[in-house]
Amino acid sequence: MAQQLQNITVAAPGFAGLNTQDSPIGVDPSFAAIADNCVIDKLGRIGARKGWVAVSSNGAAVLGSSRGIESVFEYVKRDGTKTVFSAGNSKIFTGTTTLAEVTLPVGYSITANDWKMVSFNNDVYFFQRGHAALVSVAGSTTLIAAEDGGNAAPAGNEVLAAYGRLWAADIAGNKHTVYWSDLLDGDDWHSGSSGYLDLTLVWPTGFDEVVSLAAHNNFLIIFGKKSIVVYSGAASPATMALADTVEGVGCIARDSVQHTGTDILFLSETGVRSFGRTIQEKSMPMRDISKNVRTDLLSLIPLQTNAIKSLYSSEEAFYLLTLPDSNTVYCFDMRRQLEDGSNRVTTWSSMYPLSFVSLEGGEIYIGLSSGIVKYNGYIDGTNKYEMRYFSNPMDFGNTSNLKFLKKFNLTIIGGQGTPTTLNWGYDYTANYTKQAFTFGSSNIAEYGLAEYDTTGEYTSSILINTPKVNTSGNGEVVTIGIEAEVNGAAFSIQKIDIHALLGRLI
Repeated sequence: MAQQLQNITVAAPGFAGLNTQDSPIGVDPSFAAIADNCVIDKLGRIGARKGWVAVSSNGAAVLGSSRGIESVFEYVKRDGTKTVFSAGNSKIFTGTTTLAEVTLPVGYSITANDWKMVSFNNDVYFFQRGHAALVSVAGSTTLIAAEDGGNAAPAGNEVLAAYGRLWAADIAGNKHTVYWSDLLDGDDWHSGSSGYLDLTLVWPTGFDEVVSLAAHNNFLIIFGKKSIVVYSGAASPATMALADTVEGVGCIARDSVQHTGTDILFLSETGVRSFGRTIQEKSMPMRDISKNVRTDLLSLIPLQTNAIKSLYSSEEAFYLLTLPDSNTVYCFDMRRQLEDGSNRVTTWSSMYPLSFVSLEGGEIYIGLSSGIVKYNGYIDGTNKYEMRYFSNPMDFGNTSNLKFLKKFNLTIIGGQGTPTTLNWGYDYTANYTKQAFTFGSSNIAEYGLAEYDTTGEYTSSILINTPKVNTSGNGEVVTIGIEAEVNGAAFSIQKIDIHALLGRLI
């Protein structure tokens, strides 16, 4: 007797992000095996990331054959005036549309572009390993040495502006000392209430070196490579006290540290960690937010010879970590945690960011080889890019029956004029059967202006596509993939309905 055709719905496929850590057999279908050039959108659907629009017009002229813009920072003056500083080709620039080279002190030579820039007391300070610290007074395009009475600021690779002072560390030949400036004076490191902290006898592992600094709730958090030291009462550094230490987990990339307002994210030797603190408790629990992609992520870190950079955007609700030598960006969705304490993650390729900054207005600027660009739209400059989603092998709750797929009904939000390919395969094969199609261009209202306006992620009328694809073949487990050539239109996967027959027991 013929069996009845069954309908299997994969609602919001991939909404839990990538899971390449667990065995693909039996992984929840909410996870994805591949989610490239994707984000988790506001409604929890997996969709295409945004592209970029060029901001600077003279990048080729001022950057030459260099890697590009490797550092970028927005300075906001007390009167509200905003200036973007950036660095590349052993130069420091101001401006966005036009990159204008700043004036350096006489005889000053720049040999790298890995600047840490901070705003302090209406000035901008520039710190980098092997370079004397510089300062732009009130955003001036003429930089001067950060010194007081001939006494220079520490030539550190790390600087933090917090609690009315500058804090510096990671100095060549001295990676175990944290220095702080006089109160409200970023040039004076040798008098007044300035001072230093020697961590030689404090490291819980016996020996470590300072990589990065952070401030949170009157705590000074000192990230070593293999451990973390926390001091309380940092507003009065002369009397601050050791509050906690974390052994076995440290930070391996200075610019991976991002403050979210309530938490601090950073890259450790074991993946991306969240340094959450409960004020009522003495313990400082840390979550492994990259748990589901840990092995893949850690395999790329040793390949990096250039600086790893990161960004936290409250507007987009994600944390980006770029591994520039592998042309890979990990995008962690920060809207919600999964049950295991990790965060949903996707990857980006084909963009190649070297640096990031989140502007005061919420826009994201990215440093590329061509100059400064803005994260916006759904095309990379003038180039299309491919969004790829592939499921893990699915058995639909029947581990011992053959599955005969008959038809796929897809529900795609957006995708106007987007060439798309549906892939399906059986029993762990990488040789997929493919069906290509292009979506139409008529708009159907899905949401009104009350939720989505014309400047938001979607316009007030949304294209809903529901292609139907006849399928063939059979197997014990099924893998589904969608590849879309993004070329100016948003694209999200709402659900996949599968019509199938369950065959004999295997």
